[in-house]
Amino acid sequence: MEQTINHSVTHPVARPSFADRLQHWLPKIVLAPTMLITVVCIYGYIFWTAILSMTNSRFLPSFNFVGFAQYEKLMDNDRWLTSIANLGIFGVLFIVISIALGVMLAILLDQNIRQEGAIRTIYLYPMALSFIVTGTAWKWILNPGLGLEKLFHDWGFESFKFDWLVDSEMSVYTLVIAAVWQSSGFVMAMFLAGLRGIDASIIKAAQIDGASLPTIYWRIILPCLRPVFLSAVIITSHIAIKSFDLVTVMTAGGPGYSSDLPALFMYAHSFTRGQIGLGAASAMMMLAGILAILVPYLYSELREKKS
Repeated sequence: MEQTINHSVTHPVARPSFADRLQHWLPKIVLAPTMLITVVCIYGYIFWTAILSMTNSRFLPSFNFVGFAQYEKLMDNDRWLTSIANLGIFGVLFIVISIALGVMLAILLDQNIRQEGAIRTIYLYPMALSFIVTGTAWKWILNPGLGLEKLFHDWGFESFKFDWLVDSEMSVYTLVIAAVWQSSGFVMAMFLAGLRGIDASIIKAAQIDGASLPTIYWRIILPCLRPVFLSAVIITSHIAIKSFDLVTVMTAGGPGYSSDLPALFMYAHSFTRGQIGLGAASAMMMLAGILAILVPYLYSELREKKS
């Protein structure tokens, strides 16, 4: 019987060269500082703020834990409750008006009008400004002694009155005017990009079936822009919750604290009133508000991708 013996020759495994190892580790080396800064300066400080919110820290941090006493104190604070109510008014009006105006402007530009590039630039220009500049400009415009009211009085309309900026009942609405003016162009750009991404054959098929242009937009195009709507709501909600510089420049929370917002409340109590624990508690409440909007959005996005 002949037996065949297979002799396998084992070749030594070639070790990766230095260039290969460097190519493998280079992305990790480049991203490591960014990841470290993110973990320490974002998540680390979130954790630190959560700890401070459960202490009786005042001018300096302390480790005398008091549980949720600062949160109870926060809910009994009239200024905080006013700021939450103002955030509800400001947030709802700002989000709804910005999205509605952005959609209308996007539909207008989607009609291939002349000078579209120039008009789009004009609409987007306010977004290039900081809220400090926007707040300063609108503070001058809405100031009864300098702006619109004085202008109409100089034109002879002595009965014209527009003193919302100094009216405790209406001052929060001046923040809405300035914020909408700055952000609606950005929302318009989002929806315009979404409109340009829709297949033109769908629109042509609807036109062949006899659908009017308003019906096409209302029944076909806008439902296709659901992801853009969600993104716009997330972005504008984030802007509304963290609004600080705009209210600081325009009204400083006044008259009194009638136009106060949570971000201004947090800053005032943390850095000017020596109540770090209370300010940290308000910051965590703001974070909870952002997460309450962000988490459902991310969940719906992930569920759609899986399905």
